[in-house]
Amino acid sequence: MILPLSKRIFGLDVIRTIAISLVVISHASILIFPKSEHIVLTVIKTFGSIGVDLFFVLSGFLIGGILLKLIEENKVKYNYLFNFWIRRWFRTLPNYYLILLLNIVILLLFHESLPKNLSSYFLFLQNFSSPHPDFFTESWSLSVEEYAYLILPFALYFCLSFLKNMNKTKLFFYVTLILMLVFFSLKLIYFKNVTINSYAEWSASFRKVVIYRMDTIYIGFLLIYFMKNYLKFFKKYKSTIALAGVLLFLSLHIIIYIFNLTPKSHLLFYVFIYLQLVHLSLAMLFPYLYHLNYRGLFLKPIEFISVHSYSIYLINYSIVLLNIQKLFHIESFSHYQKTGIVFLFLIITLFFSIILYKFFELPILRYRDRNFKR
Repeated sequence: MILPLSKRIFGLDVIRTIAISLVVISHASILIFPKSEHIVLTVIKTFGSIGVDLFFVLSGFLIGGILLKLIEENKVKYNYLFNFWIRRWFRTLPNYYLILLLNIVILLLFHESLPKNLSSYFLFLQNFSSPHPDFFTESWSLSVEEYAYLILPFALYFCLSFLKNMNKTKLFFYVTLILMLVFFSLKLIYFKNVTINSYAEWSASFRKVVIYRMDTIYIGFLLIYFMKNYLKFFKKYKSTIALAGVLLFLSLHIIIYIFNLTPKSHLLFYVFIYLQLVHLSLAMLFPYLYHLNYRGLFLKPIEFISVHSYSIYLINYSIVLLNIQKLFHIESFSHYQKTGIVFLFLIITLFFSIILYKFFELPILRYRDRNFKR
């Protein structure tokens, strides 16, 4: 159901706000400095990628929590699974398809050719096992999530139907772990069969490909499992765990900088270690943030950004940023003009995100909650 603002979990709103802010700030830097490789801009763009990773962990944490609750309540029949998928699809698909269609219309208006594999977008197959096309590029992460939440719940309920006497919550853990290992093994095939020459090439062929990223989303499933089963431990040591996560995150990127680790020179590190440690370090922040209690000045703005985060994510890049780039020759602008363009980008993004949420996303969610109960 749609939670009233008073009943929202503030810490999760903080996570959404941080994640979408990192993504939008990264895109703003691309808008005004599209070709720059300055170290500051590289850091900003890296944190934009981290924003998506944070969304992955959060999404896995929330969806895993829903599945775990169904299992604990012994709601393991197919009709419950189907209801879970219906609710999930009502949350994600309408906005996705609307923005996809808008992107198609915009291309036609600018007399640009449509991608040859356009039909694959309607089934989230555009980056299932190959690099994402240069169209509606932010949708790569949605493909990863859609298949992650299709495959694991199906595997889980399939196993539950045959292993009826097994502890159901432990089966949740084992199925999640096994699937993580299966998808992790696919990386071996990638590692043995590719030659990477740049970070961009690695990002396109690995970081944004469904079959290589689903295992990292399932870290969120394991996180909610451990937090539910070892609640006292995570409550007691939440600050220590969060500090360790921050240190792990910083150490990882300091090592990359000091030793100049790149996908070209250290592909093994980027395939088998980097993303896993990033997700682990982000997951370690959750016990602290989940129990964060705050009622201060920034409560409402954070809740507002969190509520609109999905709309902002879908609109800010392909709908707003790319079309601003088409309309203005930004590279020739002065610093003041570039600052103005950034403000224009943010204002337009926020305006259309509010419109999308209020008049499209929210009515659909209300319809879902009336007709498909949690």
